[in-house]
Amino acid sequence: MTVGTNSSPGAAKAAGAPVLATVPQLAAPAARVPVQQPQGAAAPPPQARTAPASPVGPVGPVPEGPGPDAPEDADGHGGYGALGIDPDDLPDGLVIADATGRVICFNSAAARITALVAGEALGLGIERALPLEDLEGRRWWALTDPYGGLATRRGQPERNLLLPGGREVLVSARYVRTHPKGPVRRLVVTLRGTEARRRTERSHAELIATVAHELRSPLTSVKGFTATLLAKWERFTDDQKRLMLETVDADANRVTRLIAELLDISRIDSGRLEVRRQPVDISTAVGRHVQALTANGQAPERFLVSVSRPLPDLWADPDKIDQILGNLLENAVRHGEGTVTIDVTPTSFANAAGKTEKGTAVTVTDEGPGIPEESMKRVFTRFWRGSKRGGTGLGLYIVKGIVEAHGGTITVGRGPGGGAEFRFILPVGAPAYLTQ
Repeated sequence: MTVGTNSSPGAAKAAGAPVLATVPQLAAPAARVPVQQPQGAAAPPPQARTAPASPVGPVGPVPEGPGPDAPEDADGHGGYGALGIDPDDLPDGLVIADATGRVICFNSAAARITALVAGEALGLGIERALPLEDLEGRRWWALTDPYGGLATRRGQPERNLLLPGGREVLVSARYVRTHPKGPVRRLVVTLRGTEARRRTERSHAELIATVAHELRSPLTSVKGFTATLLAKWERFTDDQKRLMLETVDADANRVTRLIAELLDISRIDSGRLEVRRQPVDISTAVGRHVQALTANGQAPERFLVSVSRPLPDLWADPDKIDQILGNLLENAVRHGEGTVTIDVTPTSFANAAGKTEKGTAVTVTDEGPGIPEESMKRVFTRFWRGSKRGGTGLGLYIVKGIVEAHGGTITVGRGPGGGAEFRFILPVGAPAYLTQ
């Protein structure tokens, strides 16, 4: 962070020039404050920076404490210095101008966002240090006029503005006044990059496009078959009617599943995914899913289930466990080849707090081509799909959210036969209300 202030207020007053007030609330830690060295002494450390000379007088280092004439900050608590915070530690860009409109603080985040050298920005007018324009090309400082505008204004809400070169930033401003409707004593500007917001907007757009595509296909089928049956019911045989109604039923199930996935994503992203813990026999749940797959036409010999007993008691949400197993086994059958192996073993793992606790591990492995090494980091993200198209690309994202909601972990790797290997671990401890 680079902060500038007058080193000699008394001299400036004597010369009749306006005085820049010291900024005690933005004082850097004492170890970083450059002090004047006696002749022949060692030079200040290179990381300590001072501002260039200002038109209103010499600019020196920020004092370690408030001077006798230093104004209190807007909240009356001594500001950043009193809190022991260095503005360079702030995640957002911070630019502060004094009562004359000259920059007295320009932290490292602001320098990164604007691509300016922090030391060169000190002492400049705010219009020169931040030549902002709105999206219509109008100069923002001329429009807002913080020093000469309405005295009742307290600042400007966050909005998208443009830096020279067309780079977009999010800017908000606060006007600090000596008293209500008084002159502006400090102009505090915060800057944020738009990359995170752009990523969020792009993710939302992808979600909407995927949902629209996934809904359009089954709804078109449902609409077509129902309209045909209503218009020409007598012309079809019973077998033809049954086939059409079974297709409608399958497409309706597809829509229902998509809506359920969207609701799960909403709950996961907002942290509202509820886990209703009950005793769960994980080996029985695995066997039930294998039976359902064989009933749907898969060969029984394609599945190999291995359970290492005794297993500790597992407390989990049985519906969520079914959702995890269903997604992983369906992926293994659809995208993998050969034998699908399901191993259930007791284990121990490090939880989020770094403590070791007992758990149950379930590993699902196939013998297909596996997942490319460069794609493994993206497997649990939204809309990731394997080489074979199909599905919404949301299943593994939901699986990861459910496992983590239980306090567990999930990983992906390459199995012994070269196929994909998914392994999730769930803690086995009973809920706290049963152990207290």
